[in-house]
Amino acid sequence: MSNKKIYLTEQGLKELQDELEQLKTVKRPEIIQALKEARSLGDLSENAEYDAARNEQAITEGRIKELEVMIENVEIISGESNGKVVIGSTVEIEYCDDDEVETYTIVGSQEADPFQNKISNECPLAMALLGKKHGEIATVDSPNGKYDVKVIEVK
Repeated sequence: MSNKKIYLTEQGLKELQDELEQLKTVKRPEIIQALKEARSLGDLSENAEYDAARNEQAITEGRIKELEVMIENVEIISGESNGKVVIGSTVEIEYCDDDEVETYTIVGSQEADPFQNKISNECPLAMALLGKKHGEIATVDSPNGKYDVKVIEVK
Protein backbone atom coordinates (compact mmCIF):
# COMPACT_ATOMS: atom_id res chain seq x y z
CA MET A 1 0.00 0.00 0.00
CA SER A 2 1.36 3.41 -0.89
CA ASN A 3 1.96 6.07 1.72
CA LYS A 4 -0.43 8.63 0.27
CA LYS A 5 -2.47 10.78 2.62
CA ILE A 6 -5.69 9.21 3.87
CA TYR A 7 -8.33 11.87 4.50
CA LEU A 8 -10.68 11.04 7.37
CA THR A 9 -13.01 12.77 9.76
CA GLU A 10 -12.42 12.33 13.49
CA GLN A 11 -15.23 9.74 13.48
CA GLY A 12 -13.67 7.87 10.54
CA LEU A 13 -10.32 7.71 12.33
CA LYS A 14 -11.98 6.42 15.50
CA GLU A 15 -13.74 3.68 13.51
CA LEU A 16 -10.43 2.54 11.99
CA GLN A 17 -8.73 2.59 15.40
CA ASP A 18 -11.61 0.58 16.90
CA GLU A 19 -11.41 -2.00 14.10
CA LEU A 20 -7.65 -2.31 14.55
CA GLU A 21 -8.03 -2.76 18.31
CA GLN A 22 -10.71 -5.43 17.80
CA LEU A 23 -8.56 -7.33 15.31
CA LYS A 24 -5.52 -7.26 17.59
CA THR A 25 -7.22 -8.03 20.90
CA VAL A 26 -10.11 -10.30 19.89
CA LYS A 27 -9.72 -11.73 16.40
CA ARG A 28 -5.98 -12.48 16.52
CA PRO A 29 -6.23 -14.49 19.81
CA GLU A 30 -9.26 -16.38 18.43
CA ILE A 31 -7.26 -17.40 15.36
CA ILE A 32 -4.27 -18.46 17.47
CA GLN A 33 -6.59 -20.65 19.54
CA ALA A 34 -8.14 -22.14 16.39
CA LEU A 35 -4.66 -22.94 15.06
CA LYS A 36 -3.72 -24.68 18.33
CA GLU A 37 -6.91 -26.75 18.24
CA ALA A 38 -6.38 -27.66 14.58
CA ARG A 39 -2.77 -28.71 15.23
CA SER A 40 -3.93 -31.03 17.99
CA LEU A 41 -6.05 -32.96 15.47
CA GLY A 42 -2.96 -34.47 13.91
CA ASP A 43 -1.68 -34.57 10.31
CA LEU A 44 -1.52 -30.95 9.10
CA SER A 45 -1.22 -31.93 5.42
CA GLU A 46 -4.87 -33.07 5.31
CA ASN A 47 -6.29 -30.81 8.01
CA ALA A 48 -9.00 -28.50 6.60
CA GLU A 49 -9.48 -26.74 9.94
CA TYR A 50 -5.78 -25.86 10.04
CA ASP A 51 -5.84 -24.56 6.44
CA ALA A 52 -8.94 -22.46 7.15
CA ALA A 53 -7.37 -20.97 10.29
CA ARG A 54 -4.15 -20.16 8.41
CA ASN A 55 -6.12 -18.46 5.64
CA GLU A 56 -8.10 -16.45 8.18
CA GLN A 57 -4.87 -15.53 9.93
CA ALA A 58 -3.35 -14.25 6.66
CA ILE A 59 -6.43 -12.15 5.89
CA THR A 60 -6.54 -10.72 9.41
CA GLU A 61 -2.83 -9.90 9.52
CA GLY A 62 -3.12 -8.23 6.10
CA ARG A 63 -6.00 -6.08 7.34
CA ILE A 64 -4.08 -5.17 10.51
CA LYS A 65 -1.12 -4.01 8.41
CA GLU A 66 -3.43 -2.09 6.06
CA LEU A 67 -5.12 -0.31 8.99
CA GLU A 68 -1.77 0.54 10.61
CA VAL A 69 -0.51 2.12 7.37
CA MET A 70 -3.76 4.04 6.90
CA ILE A 71 -3.72 5.37 10.47
CA GLU A 72 -0.05 6.31 10.12
CA ASN A 73 -0.85 8.39 7.02
CA VAL A 74 -4.14 9.93 8.13
CA GLU A 75 -4.92 13.60 7.74
CA ILE A 76 -7.92 14.77 9.73
CA ILE A 77 -10.51 16.71 7.76
CA SER A 78 -11.60 19.87 9.50
CA GLY A 79 -14.14 21.08 6.95
CA GLU A 80 -13.25 24.71 7.72
CA SER A 81 -13.14 26.43 4.39
CA ASN A 82 -13.69 30.21 4.50
CA GLY A 83 -16.51 29.73 2.01
CA LYS A 84 -14.56 27.49 -0.38
CA VAL A 85 -15.32 23.85 -1.05
CA VAL A 86 -12.76 21.67 0.74
CA ILE A 87 -12.61 18.05 1.85
CA GLY A 88 -15.14 17.90 4.67
CA SER A 89 -17.48 20.50 3.15
CA THR A 90 -21.15 19.85 2.58
CA VAL A 91 -22.06 21.40 -0.76
CA GLU A 92 -25.44 22.10 -2.28
CA ILE A 93 -25.19 22.14 -6.06
CA GLU A 94 -27.52 22.68 -8.98
CA TYR A 95 -27.02 20.76 -12.20
CA CYS A 96 -27.03 23.42 -14.93
CA ASP A 97 -28.64 21.24 -17.58
CA ASP A 98 -31.76 20.22 -15.62
CA ASP A 99 -31.97 22.48 -12.53
CA GLU A 100 -31.83 19.44 -10.23
CA VAL A 101 -30.45 20.31 -6.77
CA GLU A 102 -28.36 17.86 -4.75
CA THR A 103 -26.36 18.06 -1.53
CA TYR A 104 -23.08 16.17 -1.09
CA THR A 105 -20.46 15.93 1.61
CA ILE A 106 -16.93 15.59 0.28
CA VAL A 107 -14.94 13.06 2.29
CA GLY A 108 -11.82 10.96 1.86
CA SER A 109 -12.12 7.81 -0.21
CA GLN A 110 -12.24 5.58 2.90
CA GLU A 111 -15.46 7.21 4.12
CA ALA A 112 -17.23 7.63 0.78
CA ASP A 113 -20.80 6.34 0.78
CA PRO A 114 -22.92 7.37 -2.20
CA PHE A 115 -26.09 6.16 -0.46
CA GLN A 116 -25.55 8.86 2.18
CA ASN A 117 -24.39 11.44 -0.41
CA LYS A 118 -20.81 11.23 0.86
CA ILE A 119 -18.55 11.43 -2.18
CA SER A 120 -14.82 10.79 -2.38
CA ASN A 121 -12.48 13.72 -2.89
CA GLU A 122 -11.07 11.66 -5.78
CA CYS A 123 -14.32 11.43 -7.78
CA PRO A 124 -14.78 13.76 -10.79
CA LEU A 125 -17.59 15.80 -9.20
CA ALA A 126 -15.65 16.46 -6.00
CA MET A 127 -12.45 17.29 -7.87
CA ALA A 128 -14.35 19.86 -9.94
CA LEU A 129 -15.96 21.40 -6.84
CA LEU A 130 -12.83 21.69 -4.66
CA GLY A 131 -11.83 25.33 -4.28
CA LYS A 132 -15.10 26.73 -5.66
CA LYS A 133 -17.26 29.26 -3.79
CA HIS A 134 -20.95 30.10 -3.63
CA GLY A 135 -22.30 31.01 -7.07
CA GLU A 136 -19.38 29.61 -9.05
CA ILE A 137 -19.80 27.13 -11.89
CA ALA A 138 -17.72 23.94 -11.91
CA THR A 139 -17.21 21.86 -15.04
CA VAL A 140 -17.17 18.17 -14.21
CA ASP A 141 -15.10 15.97 -16.51
CA SER A 142 -16.77 12.58 -16.00
CA PRO A 143 -16.38 9.33 -17.94
CA ASN A 144 -19.81 10.07 -19.51
CA GLY A 145 -18.77 13.51 -20.72
CA LYS A 146 -18.54 17.01 -19.33
CA TYR A 147 -21.32 18.82 -17.49
CA ASP A 148 -21.64 21.96 -15.39
CA VAL A 149 -22.85 22.41 -11.82
CA LYS A 150 -23.41 25.60 -9.87
CA VAL A 151 -22.42 25.87 -6.21
CA ILE A 152 -25.52 27.00 -4.29
CA GLU A 153 -24.21 26.72 -0.74
CA VAL A 154 -21.04 25.60 1.07
CA LYS A 155 -21.35 24.43 4.68
